[in-house]
Amino acid sequence: MFDINVPTQFGKGTVRIALPPASLFRFPPAPLPATIPAPHVDELSWKQPFNIPDDLYNQLLDVRVPITIASVYAVTVVLINRINKSRGYKAYGFSHSPLFKLFVVLHNVFLAIYSAWTFIGMFQAFGDAWADRDQPNGLVGVVDSLCKINGPRGYGNAATYSSVTDQWSIPNPEYKLTGGLPDPTDVGRLWNGGLAYFGWIFYLSKFYEVVDTAIILAKGKKSSTLQTYHHAGAMMCMWAGIRYMAAPIWIFTLVNSAIHAMMYTYYTLTALRIRVPNAIKRSLTTMQITQFVFGTNMAAAYLFVHYTIPYPVGSSALKHLTKAAPAVATAVAETGSIPWLKKLALRAAGAEGIAENVGGAVTAPAAQVGYTQEMTTCVDTSGQAFAILLNVSYLLPLTWLFARFFVRSYMKRKDPKQPTHMEAAEKAGMDALKGVGREIRRAAFEGENSENTENTDEDVVRAKVQKLAAQLPTQDSPIRTRASAANKAKTKAASVNASTATPSHDRSANEGFSTVPAKKGAKKLTKNDVEPAPALSETKGQNPFGVLDNNA
Repeated sequence: MFDINVPTQFGKGTVRIALPPASLFRFPPAPLPATIPAPHVDELSWKQPFNIPDDLYNQLLDVRVPITIASVYAVTVVLINRINKSRGYKAYGFSHSPLFKLFVVLHNVFLAIYSAWTFIGMFQAFGDAWADRDQPNGLVGVVDSLCKINGPRGYGNAATYSSVTDQWSIPNPEYKLTGGLPDPTDVGRLWNGGLAYFGWIFYLSKFYEVVDTAIILAKGKKSSTLQTYHHAGAMMCMWAGIRYMAAPIWIFTLVNSAIHAMMYTYYTLTALRIRVPNAIKRSLTTMQITQFVFGTNMAAAYLFVHYTIPYPVGSSALKHLTKAAPAVATAVAETGSIPWLKKLALRAAGAEGIAENVGGAVTAPAAQVGYTQEMTTCVDTSGQAFAILLNVSYLLPLTWLFARFFVRSYMKRKDPKQPTHMEAAEKAGMDALKGVGREIRRAAFEGENSENTENTDEDVVRAKVQKLAAQLPTQDSPIRTRASAANKAKTKAASVNASTATPSHDRSANEGFSTVPAKKGAKKLTKNDVEPAPALSETKGQNPFGVLDNNA
């Protein structure tokens, strides 16, 4: 246990790092409190272009919805993976159509724009909920703004749920509940500020993101374990965070929407066949791994954070907390008249929700009101603890899968480096030797199996080998060396001499004819065994059919 004492306007506050109470770990988690739907607005804006019906909000948070969709998705992927394997991973015909390609582009554009919209909205909501820089409560005020996401803004004004009494309460008696629930018009905390709205839509977007997998399968490819686990797990994690109103779900919604905005922008560019540097793809994967590591640690930290909340002495909320009052004493005792001047000032400032929550003022001045600091957990219910554990359990294997993908894709696959002059020359020489060896073997094989002994002359084979050896280094090598230039000049001179030495009637006599097909079993003749070639006049006598006679 580690305590950090912080001076506050209500006395000494404490932030404690300690083990969570065992009462938070319960499975299945308690169904209460029910999820509070996103607040409705009278004037629609970019931040809330439509209102979500309360009934629909809670119906889609039924646990059977994500379980059914995730299960059907996983089973379908396994089956289609097998079908694609049996087809040799060939793309389906419709995946080459212009309509399909247009759909892929529009799909990525839509998710990129939607993710950017979610990130901007959540960023603004997070900024509004963050404790003011000049607030007098220091660290404990920051912790309160991150842990408690319902109720009015300000340290000690949050609406908290007690699992002992199964009731909501607000420590500050100046604020009241509406029908026993946090007022939907309260401002200054994450839930009403945007998490209830953006988080719920972000939860539904996880169902639509399975289209990514459908595109991969339509192209005949295999959907990896990483892809399937990522999408199916994200459905369940977002459901748990929104259903139980767990504070750390803001991390998933805010950070993941930012990563998705960049990721789907990258997918859009690749779908348009715009080349993106490999460094950008590597950076996106690095950012994904970073968000998993950051999100896992920060979400888990919520379980170990405790801090003190100021309760006015004798307040109803304090009685509920200590269980000193009877169960019927659930209403906030109000004394005196309503401070209408304060309500008027709050309405003028645009804080209508807080103005409506202003209750009866205490009779004693604020300086004379005593406060007691009561230690509370950052996590209120077993449902919130369950959501945190589910997200952490999901993110740990996901981080490992992404890290393995990163190593296989970027660390083991090295970019080819430019060869040095020496390495290029050595490679060119090795390529030439391999080519020479193949030519020698081919020439020897043809000589052993050919009846045309005139083609077994070693001079002919040697000329072919020298010509090939002279050409390969200069053609295949990326550099020019003195040896290759000299070799090329020598080969050129030899070819000129050979062409001038050969009689024109010999060249024309052989023109248009190919080598006689090889016959198995022919005996190879050497140069010494071959008699000198007869004169041209005797050729017709040795060829009674006259096939070599120009005048025939």
